[in-house]
Amino acid sequence: MYLIHVRLQGPDGTADRPDLAAIVTSCAEREDGLEHVTVHKGPRGEVTLGLFLLAGSLAAAEDSAGRLAERAVAHHPDLRGFQVVTAEAVLVPGPWWDT
Repeated sequence: MYLIHVRLQGPDGTADRPDLAAIVTSCAEREDGLEHVTVHKGPRGEVTLGLFLLAGSLAAAEDSAGRLAERAVAHHPDLRGFQVVTAEAVLVPGPWWDT
């Protein structure tokens, strides 16, 4: 399972949708491998989705997350005006980074 962060920019600097996780989940197809969605408000009308996906590789998970997010903003009427900014795994610093 992979955690992919998808950053969305809301229309007019707003991205506050309490049902965003449910909307994205409703747009998922079986081949997306979606297991769970979390939502974190960000600055300047941005929101970060945490998409937990089953995939064969990190690259496949990033591709799947990007397709799912693009599908959601393109086809769900409640996301009209939203844009996908990024869809990628986030590097987490570990104790080996300072060596």
